Amino acid sequence: MLTVAEADVARLSTGLEADPGSLWWRRLLFSAEQALLLVRVAADSGARRGELAALRHGDIDGRVLTIQRGVSHGVIGSTKSNRSRRLTLGATTVTLIESHWSSWTERGPAPDDDWLFAPTPARTTFMTADALSHKFRRLGVAAGVERPALHRLRHAVATHLVGNGRLLQAQARLGHRDPMTTLRHYSHAVALHDEDIADNLDQLLNDRP
Repeated sequence: MLTVAEADVARLSTGLEADPGSLWWRRLLFSAEQALLLVRVAADSGARRGELAALRHGDIDGRVLTIQRGVSHGVIGSTKSNRSRRLTLGATTVTLIESHWSSWTERGPAPDDDWLFAPTPARTTFMTADALSHKFRRLGVAAGVERPALHRLRHAVATHLVGNGRLLQAQARLGHRDPMTTLRHYSHAVALHDEDIADNLDQLLNDRP
């Protein structure tokens, strides 16, 4: 999906460069960049779709992202756990965010607000969670992904961390109140490391008098 999104951005950037005054090219390029940003931020942070919808540019300080609000039924409120959390984003993700932000600020006019995901460069309002899911599904279909769903990236982050024995890091990144919630949902990702125990028991059974 990242490859397809990057190709879309490159193609549309060329179109806008050829016709810089075109509102049509501007609209298409902004939407394509938002799709690329969505995949990258979602796959990096493991945030819920409502949390992604409520992100502001001001929530990012260096590489640290503070997730402190969410969107539910089109209304901004607290996160699902009613607590904010801080996490570190990858350097490439932050570079992509800042490049996207600065390029559209330079193109002008200055944005009215600082929503990270927005329908237009004016950023007057945020993009709803449903709209983000629709954008993700459309990109997924174009990339040939079977049943693309934004929430699957959150599962991918959790499975990767839990599978590498980083349960507490997974809990913190996902925003679960209790690590047992994380383990209950992602215990399937815990690798088995009990082959030596099985061999010892096997030997014990074979060496019976």
